[in-house]
Amino acid sequence: MLEKPVYWFGTSKEDLCDFPDEARREAGFALWKVQQGQPPPDFKPMSIVGQGVQEIRIRTEDAYRIFYIAKFEEAIYILHVFQKKTQKTSQQDIQLGQRRYKEMLQQRQNQENSDD
Repeated sequence: MLEKPVYWFGTSKEDLCDFPDEARREAGFALWKVQQGQPPPDFKPMSIVGQGVQEIRIRTEDAYRIFYIAKFEEAIYILHVFQKKTQKTSQQDIQLGQRRYKEMLQQRQNQENSDD
């Protein structure tokens, strides 16, 4: 099986690069598993962000999260990457994920239309 390409939205790739080494390594492994078509080690659905969106949970000394969607055949879309500071995911992080989800759907639609 070929690895699915990863598309990053907004500052998500830069945000991941800002993670501490251990958290970045765990994130890389989890995303590699997703590229292989397997579930990451620790994740949960985040349908509040968008249909099919999952959240990778990374726990080192701090908590980190990655909102992504992998249900489309062509790619994995990384919507939002952030450090979680409280028990509950902040409304600001959820809203940013929702905005980027809509952006991703629009981009896919535009691509589909240009392929016709």
